[in-house]
Amino acid sequence: MKKDIILAGVGGQGILTIATLIGYAALKRGWNLKQAEVHGMSQRGGDVQSHLRLSDEPIWSDLIPFGKADIILSVEPMEALRYLPYLSDEGWVITNSTPFNNIAKYPEIADIHNRVKEIKNHILIDADSIAKEVKANRSMNIVMLGAATKQLGFEPDELKEAIKTIFSKKGDVIVEANLRALEAGLQLG
Repeated sequence: MKKDIILAGVGGQGILTIATLIGYAALKRGWNLKQAEVHGMSQRGGDVQSHLRLSDEPIWSDLIPFGKADIILSVEPMEALRYLPYLSDEGWVITNSTPFNNIAKYPEIADIHNRVKEIKNHILIDADSIAKEVKANRSMNIVMLGAATKQLGFEPDELKEAIKTIFSKKGDVIVEANLRALEAGLQLG
């Protein structure tokens, strides 16, 4: 089993948290994991991306070649489009529909959504609104993780355990909010 995942978004949206949770679940399974990330401009609202490679076989490179990603999981719709050259023919784009409008000439959001909808395998959801609905306002990234769970190949309980472990030091309120966000995403995936 192998999964090559591009995680994409804007600084502060929780990309590295998603990577941590997926990595925890993969390691608990005994899988191999390689990760490469770019987050140097994240403090200024710049793009953040992570190559996450999981496999039950040895992994020799931490970078995903063009055309080989199984999933682009993005918390920002324009960032999802930035990494399309990496997507395999049968790959999935799973993205939040809510833009992080931090540039002067942000493209029309309808054009971005239409481009995502042209991709054969896609999930486009308003994770920001869903997180607010379940009273987990700061957990839009976890809603996205829930929506991608099936394509990632994990059982919901594996990611719930990861959330409980990773967020335990922040207290029960934070753990419960993230579990609600994951559950909401699972319903949409």
